[in-house]
Amino acid sequence: MLPLSQFQDFIEKQKLFVQDNRILLAVSGGKDSVLMLYLFKAIGVDVGVAHCNFNLRGNEAQRDESFVALLAKKFGLPFYVTHFDTKKYAAENKISTQMAARDLRYNWFEEIRRTAGYDYVALAQHQNDAVETVLINLTRGTGISGLHGILPKRNLLIRPLLFLNRKQIDEIVRDNNIDFVEDSSNVSTTYTRNKIRLQVIPHLQEINPNLEKTFAENIARFAELETLLNIQVQQLAAEILNKRNDGIYISLDEISKLKPQKLLLYELLKPFNYGENVVQEILDSLKAMSGTHFFSTTHQAIINRNDLVIVEKSASVTANQFIHPATTNIVFGNAEISLVFTAEVKFEVNLNKAFVNADKLIFPLVLRNWQNGDKFIPLGMRNPKKVSDYFIDAKVPLHLKSVTPILVNGNGEIIWIAGMRQDNRYKLTAATKKVAIFELKIK
Repeated sequence: MLPLSQFQDFIEKQKLFVQDNRILLAVSGGKDSVLMLYLFKAIGVDVGVAHCNFNLRGNEAQRDESFVALLAKKFGLPFYVTHFDTKKYAAENKISTQMAARDLRYNWFEEIRRTAGYDYVALAQHQNDAVETVLINLTRGTGISGLHGILPKRNLLIRPLLFLNRKQIDEIVRDNNIDFVEDSSNVSTTYTRNKIRLQVIPHLQEINPNLEKTFAENIARFAELETLLNIQVQQLAAEILNKRNDGIYISLDEISKLKPQKLLLYELLKPFNYGENVVQEILDSLKAMSGTHFFSTTHQAIINRNDLVIVEKSASVTANQFIHPATTNIVFGNAEISLVFTAEVKFEVNLNKAFVNADKLIFPLVLRNWQNGDKFIPLGMRNPKKVSDYFIDAKVPLHLKSVTPILVNGNGEIIWIAGMRQDNRYKLTAATKKVAIFELKIK
């Protein structure tokens, strides 16, 4: 008999789905996924069958596809199939074949789930898969999340067979005469997971015959520990991450107070894709001079006086933009600058606006980033000043220094440090006939 009561109990306990949900089943044709299909059909849930052909095993892969197609037809279920050039994808993305297959199938499952109207995607991973995943993570190095391995439910992916181990699945399939196909690559030690399964786990089972049960209990504890850590980190982030328009500020003093320091800072910076090694570099540099940069794949962090400031990499040096008399709006990085002309000679105190004597403009104007050696005459002053010195005196955060738009006249003179200070040479006077009004808006 099929273990229907245990199956339903596990679904209810883990809150995987409700009876009227539609579930897309990932079916390879192996005994695990075929058993999952039989269990879902037996409890009357609305399901569809999805199968991936990775084109890695020649005729055997085609055999698997045909078997699953016939199985879906036998049960009168919607059948979805796709073919991948897995090796090409792996080469193009410089990743392993296994990782390529993983990326391809998960992306495709989500596409089918969304377009065909399914609520969840069900994967046939079981307790032994969870053991293998934890061991792989430990071998490669992992944080708390890697210790719990495979969870029964993560977002829209569910794993309803995690109440069973491989031996139990073998017995159920045999006792119920369920047909399946065998993947010959499962006995190859080419792949890391197979090495763990075939060469490592048997020795661990000699030490602990109930290895799967022990790991299942440990995984549950680690999952609870991760939940506790996430709650702590969320509270901590609300307290010490100061979100401003120009970036996220974390006081260096607050970082120095963290305990355990490396773990908590790693968790705080994980959403910005910082790895453990870079987090350690940041901790080693807390007393470094302002201007020290730390990069992730998506962000840069800068030590700015008493803070660590995190900004997106996109907020970096922007190519020069040209402004012509007919220009009304121009985008520069995350800023937008508008231009209007008026015969009304007026001025208002607003750092985000520059009121310029239009008769002194030489088009095209240039909008660019700060350059070493830039000088201007700050409004109200007579003598030139280095822009870099102005930034220091005005206590401009270092990460803004390289992204602040500088408006330059056709003769090379700076007209306006956007949002900060206008050049005195272009101020309005009694002789002004026409005014150019530049306005800065941050997107």
